[in-house]
Amino acid sequence: MKQNVYILVMDGLADWEPSFALAEINKSGKYNVVSVGFTRQPVITMGGLKLIPDIVVGDVQLAEAALFILPGGSMWEHFLDIGFSKFLQDLHKAQVPIAAICGATLAVIRAGLTHEVYHTSNDLQYLQYVLPDYTDTAFYVNEFATSDRNIITANGLGSIEFAREIFKQLQLFSDEGIENWYQMFKHGIYTPVIA
Repeated sequence: MKQNVYILVMDGLADWEPSFALAEINKSGKYNVVSVGFTRQPVITMGGLKLIPDIVVGDVQLAEAALFILPGGSMWEHFLDIGFSKFLQDLHKAQVPIAAICGATLAVIRAGLTHEVYHTSNDLQYLQYVLPDYTDTAFYVNEFATSDRNIITANGLGSIEFAREIFKQLQLFSDEGIENWYQMFKHGIYTPVIA
């Protein structure tokens, strides 16, 4: 039975940020892509797409989860939900990798999952401004994306690097295939075989 790659969908979701990763995950046929909402009500993305969640957060099956993706969006800077932080902590305890990009990195930090874990976000000063209690500066890396201890983080300009880290986590392609994919989408260098 295929495992699920879950993606949170919410109003104001930054459509483009998870798109490179989702397209390749879905095309591979190795995983089910399952959208997760806070409710079952349709959401409207930044790009104006209407999405209807497949399930709600409470229906996520940890045993069936290969990865949980948190896309960026307009809500994260003001999103304070202890229940959702607990949900992320439960995912992490169950060793389900979590991939967060742009403002969604704030949710991972608020859940305490960056303590002694290398991570990135939109900018260190951005984190310190939005989260005055942020104390993990020694583990902040100034990169487009990074991965450490089942936590993938990326800044809002790192959609391609975010996808690359996700592919590594899921072992979607060979190492050479991942590098070929990255060179093609990042630099326009085409290599025919990426599997």
